[in-house]
Amino acid sequence: MAVGSRPLVPSRLAPGAGVAHASRRTPTTVIGGYVALTKPRIIELLLITTIPTMVLAQQGWPSTRLVVITLIGGTLSAGGANAINMYVDRDIDALMERTRNRPLVVGLMSPRDALVFAVALEVAAFAVLWAGANLLSAVLALAAAAFYVGVYTLWLKRTSRQNIVVGGAAGAVPVLVGWAAVQDSLGWTPIVLFVAMFLWTPPHFWALAVKYADDYNAADVPMLPAVAPMAEVVRQMIAYTVALVASTLVLWPVADLGWIYGAAAVVLGAIFVVGTVALGRHPSAAASMRLFGYSITYVTLLFGAMMLDVFVEHGVS
Repeated sequence: MAVGSRPLVPSRLAPGAGVAHASRRTPTTVIGGYVALTKPRIIELLLITTIPTMVLAQQGWPSTRLVVITLIGGTLSAGGANAINMYVDRDIDALMERTRNRPLVVGLMSPRDALVFAVALEVAAFAVLWAGANLLSAVLALAAAAFYVGVYTLWLKRTSRQNIVVGGAAGAVPVLVGWAAVQDSLGWTPIVLFVAMFLWTPPHFWALAVKYADDYNAADVPMLPAVAPMAEVVRQMIAYTVALVASTLVLWPVADLGWIYGAAAVVLGAIFVVGTVALGRHPSAAASMRLFGYSITYVTLLFGAMMLDVFVEHGVS
């Protein structure tokens, strides 16, 4: 593993700080442990992109039944993949402060039981999506889970500084699942959405990883902020953020969206770029966490604007 200079920020999370990827609280019951295995906060973020994509595919509100089915299937699939991730990573989770309270580390269930639970979720997800939506959406969801486990968790996470860049593609698949559930096909619009989410993942996750660089060093995980100088990390974050904003602007004409989406893409994207540049100029733990928090706000507001644009343009009440 190639190792560079450490970032110029401390990596300990301040007491009481709560972020989407943090696991500071120890589940107190077995049921709570199984829920925690699925990483519910990450699932919430994935689902934020699914509903607006379905609205865009339908050019209005889809069947509520289909929305519910797709959300259930997406939740089960993402939860299963996350649980397998915890099963595989239980050794390094024990070494990192951020993850040392995860269910398998504290022994709330056996690794075997956790793996059986995870596989059962994936089987259920495929069945729900195939029966309630269509085969294409079920295959896409399963492929995302397989990619997350096989490519990211088992291969790249422990071997490459570009782990989250490639592996993060799995987190971009929910937009494809949402589109396929409505259209039973794919096209340029969902592909551009996929590219946008793919490009969003590195600056989003690296902002968090800056905070926890020492954790990744302790577990010998080559996450970029743990193995590269801060200047290089920020340069790559800026590059991905600029490419992200460009892709969201490409979506504007490709998806035939209106001024609401366009204005949101420009303003939200500009704030994201400025925030990333500011992190490079004044690197600190607080700045990295502010950028991480904004990255979640960014994708939430952007997809919300996309959905609102469809409703306004098509007069949907």
